[in-house]
Amino acid sequence: MIAGGFGVGKTTLVHALSEIPPLSTEQEMTSLSVGVDDAEAVPDKQTTTVAMDFGRLTVDAGMILYLFGTPGQSRFWFMWDELARGAVGAVVLVDLRRVDDCFAAIDYFENRGVPFVVAVNGFPTADEYDDETVRDALVLRPECPLVRVDARDHRSSLEALIRLVEHSLQGSH
Repeated sequence: MIAGGFGVGKTTLVHALSEIPPLSTEQEMTSLSVGVDDAEAVPDKQTTTVAMDFGRLTVDAGMILYLFGTPGQSRFWFMWDELARGAVGAVVLVDLRRVDDCFAAIDYFENRGVPFVVAVNGFPTADEYDDETVRDALVLRPECPLVRVDARDHRSSLEALIRLVEHSLQGSH
Protein backbone atom coordinates (compact mmCIF):
# COMPACT_ATOMS: atom_id res chain seq x y z
CA MET A 1 0.00 0.00 0.00
CA ILE A 2 1.08 3.55 -0.69
CA ALA A 3 -0.57 5.82 1.87
CA GLY A 4 -0.30 9.34 3.21
CA GLY A 5 -2.07 12.66 3.26
CA PHE A 6 -3.87 14.51 0.51
CA GLY A 7 -1.58 15.64 -2.32
CA VAL A 8 1.58 14.03 -0.93
CA GLY A 9 2.48 12.18 -4.16
CA LYS A 10 0.93 8.72 -3.80
CA THR A 11 -0.35 8.58 -7.39
CA THR A 12 2.99 9.89 -8.63
CA LEU A 13 4.84 7.18 -6.69
CA VAL A 14 2.64 4.39 -8.11
CA HIS A 15 3.20 5.75 -11.62
CA ALA A 16 6.97 5.95 -11.09
CA LEU A 17 7.21 2.36 -9.83
CA SER A 18 4.73 0.46 -11.96
CA GLU A 19 6.00 -1.67 -14.84
CA ILE A 20 2.51 -1.69 -16.36
CA PRO A 21 0.40 1.32 -17.27
CA PRO A 22 -1.10 2.05 -13.85
CA LEU A 23 -4.79 2.12 -13.21
CA SER A 24 -5.60 5.54 -11.88
CA THR A 25 -8.86 6.86 -10.50
CA GLU A 26 -7.81 10.50 -10.64
CA GLN A 27 -10.68 12.89 -11.18
CA GLU A 28 -10.72 16.64 -11.58
CA MET A 29 -11.35 18.51 -8.40
CA THR A 30 -14.52 20.55 -8.54
CA SER A 31 -16.07 23.28 -6.47
CA LEU A 32 -17.67 20.54 -4.35
CA SER A 33 -14.26 19.86 -2.78
CA VAL A 34 -13.90 23.44 -1.54
CA GLY A 35 -14.01 23.36 2.24
CA VAL A 36 -13.69 19.55 2.21
CA ASP A 37 -10.21 19.03 0.73
CA ASP A 38 -7.51 21.35 2.03
CA ALA A 39 -5.56 22.20 -1.13
CA GLU A 40 -3.90 25.31 0.33
CA ALA A 41 -0.45 23.67 0.52
CA VAL A 42 -0.83 22.24 -3.00
CA PRO A 43 -2.57 25.07 -4.87
CA ASP A 44 -1.69 23.68 -8.31
CA LYS A 45 -3.37 20.34 -7.60
CA GLN A 46 -6.17 19.86 -10.12
CA THR A 47 -7.05 16.18 -9.59
CA THR A 48 -7.56 13.77 -6.71
CA THR A 49 -7.74 10.00 -6.30
CA VAL A 50 -11.32 8.90 -5.71
CA ALA A 51 -10.80 5.15 -5.26
CA MET A 52 -7.25 3.86 -5.58
CA ASP A 53 -4.31 3.67 -7.91
CA PHE A 54 -3.01 0.28 -8.96
CA GLY A 55 0.33 -0.79 -10.40
CA ARG A 56 2.61 -3.80 -10.50
CA LEU A 57 6.33 -4.34 -10.02
CA THR A 58 8.13 -7.63 -10.62
CA VAL A 59 10.95 -8.08 -8.12
CA ASP A 60 12.04 -11.49 -9.42
CA ALA A 61 10.50 -14.74 -10.67
CA GLY A 62 9.19 -15.48 -7.17
CA MET A 63 7.92 -12.06 -6.13
CA ILE A 64 5.55 -9.62 -7.77
CA LEU A 65 4.41 -6.61 -5.79
CA TYR A 66 0.99 -5.15 -6.45
CA LEU A 67 0.95 -1.46 -5.66
CA PHE A 68 -2.20 0.08 -4.23
CA GLY A 69 -2.21 3.84 -3.82
CA THR A 70 -4.81 4.91 -1.29
CA PRO A 71 -6.80 8.11 -1.45
CA GLY A 72 -5.55 10.59 1.12
CA GLN A 73 -8.80 12.12 2.30
CA SER A 74 -10.37 10.74 5.46
CA ARG A 75 -13.72 10.22 3.74
CA PHE A 76 -12.13 7.38 1.74
CA TRP A 77 -10.43 5.59 4.66
CA PHE A 78 -13.15 2.94 4.76
CA MET A 79 -11.35 1.30 1.80
CA TRP A 80 -8.06 0.90 3.63
CA ASP A 81 -9.07 -2.27 5.48
CA GLU A 82 -9.73 -4.08 2.21
CA LEU A 83 -6.50 -2.83 0.65
CA ALA A 84 -4.47 -3.78 3.74
CA ARG A 85 -5.72 -7.37 3.78
CA GLY A 86 -2.77 -9.53 2.75
CA ALA A 87 -0.48 -6.55 2.21
CA VAL A 88 3.27 -7.09 2.51
CA GLY A 89 3.32 -3.67 4.09
CA ALA A 90 2.96 0.02 3.38
CA VAL A 91 4.90 3.07 2.35
CA VAL A 92 3.68 6.14 4.24
CA LEU A 93 4.57 9.09 2.05
CA VAL A 94 5.21 12.34 3.92
CA ASP A 95 5.33 15.98 2.88
CA LEU A 96 7.25 17.77 5.65
CA ARG A 97 5.38 21.00 4.93
CA ARG A 98 2.24 19.21 6.17
CA VAL A 99 3.54 16.64 8.64
CA ASP A 100 0.20 16.36 10.49
CA ASP A 101 -1.36 14.80 7.39
CA CYS A 102 0.61 11.55 7.78
CA PHE A 103 -0.24 10.74 11.40
CA ALA A 104 -3.48 8.94 10.54
CA ALA A 105 -1.66 6.59 8.15
CA ILE A 106 1.13 5.89 10.64
CA ASP A 107 -1.42 5.19 13.38
CA TYR A 108 -3.43 2.95 11.05
CA PHE A 109 -0.50 0.66 10.23
CA GLU A 110 0.91 0.66 13.77
CA ASN A 111 -2.47 -0.28 15.26
CA ARG A 112 -2.92 -3.17 12.82
CA GLY A 113 0.64 -4.46 13.01
CA VAL A 114 1.25 -3.85 9.31
CA PRO A 115 4.95 -3.26 8.56
CA PHE A 116 5.58 0.15 7.05
CA VAL A 117 8.32 2.54 6.06
CA VAL A 118 8.12 6.30 6.13
CA ALA A 119 9.20 7.92 2.89
CA VAL A 120 9.83 11.67 2.99
CA ASN A 121 8.96 13.04 -0.43
CA GLY A 122 11.40 15.61 -1.75
CA PHE A 123 9.17 18.67 -1.71
CA PRO A 124 10.72 22.09 -1.10
CA THR A 125 12.09 22.44 2.45
CA ALA A 126 12.33 18.63 2.94
CA ASP A 127 16.11 18.88 3.20
CA GLU A 128 15.87 21.43 6.01
CA TYR A 129 15.15 18.65 8.51
CA ASP A 130 17.55 15.83 9.33
CA ASP A 131 16.33 12.28 9.88
CA GLU A 132 16.48 12.51 13.67
CA THR A 133 14.28 15.61 13.67
CA VAL A 134 11.79 13.91 11.33
CA ARG A 135 11.74 10.75 13.49
CA ASP A 136 11.09 12.84 16.61
CA ALA A 137 8.32 14.85 14.92
CA LEU A 138 6.60 11.69 13.70
CA VAL A 139 7.24 9.78 16.96
CA LEU A 140 8.61 6.85 14.95
CA ARG A 141 9.74 3.70 16.63
CA PRO A 142 13.49 3.13 16.23
CA GLU A 143 12.96 0.05 14.03
CA CYS A 144 10.73 1.91 11.55
CA PRO A 145 12.72 2.62 8.37
CA LEU A 146 12.86 6.23 7.20
CA VAL A 147 13.88 6.97 3.61
CA ARG A 148 14.07 10.06 1.44
CA VAL A 149 12.47 9.79 -1.99
CA ASP A 150 11.56 11.73 -5.07
CA ALA A 151 8.18 10.17 -5.89
CA ARG A 152 8.66 11.11 -9.55
CA ASP A 153 11.81 9.03 -9.87
CA HIS A 154 11.70 5.23 -10.28
CA ARG A 155 15.11 4.53 -8.76
CA SER A 156 14.52 6.79 -5.78
CA SER A 157 11.05 5.35 -5.13
CA LEU A 158 12.35 1.81 -5.48
CA GLU A 159 14.54 2.37 -2.41
CA ALA A 160 11.39 2.79 -0.30
CA LEU A 161 9.99 -0.52 -1.56
CA ILE A 162 13.27 -2.35 -0.99
CA ARG A 163 13.36 -1.10 2.61
CA LEU A 164 9.71 -2.10 3.06
CA VAL A 165 10.27 -5.65 1.83
CA GLU A 166 13.36 -6.01 4.04
CA HIS A 167 11.44 -4.64 7.02
CA SER A 168 8.48 -6.92 6.34
CA LEU A 169 10.68 -10.01 6.03
CA GLN A 170 12.31 -9.18 9.37
CA GLY A 171 8.88 -9.33 10.96
CA SER A 172 9.24 -5.87 12.51
CA HIS A 173 6.02 -3.98 13.01
